[in-house]
Amino acid sequence: MKPETKQVKHLNIEIKAHCRRPERVRQVLREAGAVFRGTDEQTDVYFRVPKGRLKLRQGTIENALIFYERPDEAGPKRSDVFLYPAAESGLLREVLEKALGVLAVVRKRREIYFLKNIKFHLDSVEGLGDFAEIEVMDTEGSGDCEGLRRQCEDFMRRFGIETKDLLERSYSDMILEKGR
Repeated sequence: MKPETKQVKHLNIEIKAHCRRPERVRQVLREAGAVFRGTDEQTDVYFRVPKGRLKLRQGTIENALIFYERPDEAGPKRSDVFLYPAAESGLLREVLEKALGVLAVVRKRREIYFLKNIKFHLDSVEGLGDFAEIEVMDTEGSGDCEGLRRQCEDFMRRFGIETKDLLERSYSDMILEKGR
């Protein structure tokens, strides 16, 4: 699969949750007509920045420099995302490491699905376990956070994601906490 080739700035409403029943999620996605884009072996290198999160994603499908800001809270939350394609990321990673320093490295195996303006991930994260993510993207630039939130909550219900499964933090925060 060819990675995205355009720069992107957009608003997401998203969740990350422990995934106790990945086959149920896959079944719901099949029934909804979601398109499976493939399984990506990803390494996300997080850099030290004064606000938000900056990571360089290196994968077999997706490769990008990604900056995002979102609150650390459970449940559907707003995330402002800036994505810049970075297919040849070796030198870029070296520059960012020298300039900013590495905060954390996250390695994962990610199944990627799309349905209209929604991107779904089933992640198996090295050292952490299995997770599901729902990213509802404001592709029209409407700023309708409530409409995006309703879409996210609909799939949470369909997947059987319970409040206790929802995560507040990023994988990088969890890796850092585990290393202490």
